Amino acid sequence: MKRLLVTLLALAISLPLQAATLKIATVAPEGSDWMQAMRASAKEIRERTDGRVRIKYYGGGIMGADKKVLGRIRIGSLQGGAFTPSALASQYADLNLYGLPMVFDSEDEAAFVRDRMDATLREGLERAGWVNFGFAAGGFAVLMSNTPIGSLDDLKGRKVWVPEGDRISLRSMEALQLSPVTLPLTDVLTGLQTGLIDIVAMSPIGALVLQWHTKVKYVTELPLVYTLGFMAVDKRVFDRLGDGDRAIVRDVMERTYRNFDKANLEDNREARDALINAGIEPVEIDLDEYRRVRQALAVSTAGLGEDGLFTPALYEEMLGHIERYRSENDGSD
Repeated sequence: MKRLLVTLLALAISLPLQAATLKIATVAPEGSDWMQAMRASAKEIRERTDGRVRIKYYGGGIMGADKKVLGRIRIGSLQGGAFTPSALASQYADLNLYGLPMVFDSEDEAAFVRDRMDATLREGLERAGWVNFGFAAGGFAVLMSNTPIGSLDDLKGRKVWVPEGDRISLRSMEALQLSPVTLPLTDVLTGLQTGLIDIVAMSPIGALVLQWHTKVKYVTELPLVYTLGFMAVDKRVFDRLGDGDRAIVRDVMERTYRNFDKANLEDNREARDALINAGIEPVEIDLDEYRRVRQALAVSTAGLGEDGLFTPALYEEMLGHIERYRSENDGSD
């Protein structure tokens, strides 16, 4: 009897779904442009599949932090989520590559690398069991604080936020002899309100959308970490959709994320201006200090691949693309 039940369960899992609702969690607030675009894509998918595939979004972080969302996906109460790379880096470590601290100098440089490496990362994520529809740039995370941060010394003794599960940022902070405070994204606003954390790193648009800008006074003009967002759906569920329905979902969602990728960078530039207009004071970092910090982080980063936080060969490939871009554009410093 037990063997029969196992066989029937395996058969049920392998059978194509006649109709499916993909429940997706995201921290994007209800009413935001991001949420409106995702709901529009869900409507198009429902119409083009004649109602066979429906996507239901749970916005505003109501499903909890990444760890809780992943737990819900494991038990089947959710089928996917909108994530940042650190959320799934434990399952596919090379998602860490683009988010290595101070590895990119500009958005154009990052775009040059992504043109050559996005496909590799997407394939790796799918091998790890997650269907992905493309990466959407979030711009560079910059330091935001309640005291001016113009040098590494200004960071010492401060409580610097590190995202839960982000081993790269944790190791980087330790390499700079700082004291990080680990919190899930959903708890950061409260952390700023209560003084649990003093300093956060986030893209300007992310800070605006999540309302963090209401709790800080300064922004340091330093391209610290290149940020990305993406949707990931449990491949076991996605593969059970019919061939035609899978193609429709990919078509619509890949177009949606291409649009996000283009729009987000412009939105991020406008968000930076909005922060300044809201009274947040910009702080410049000295170029020599920038080089000193980057060199310290480069030494730390080089050892992370040996610890399994990314594939060393892919890291070297990325550095090769960066070097080529800088040599072709006279952007090396």
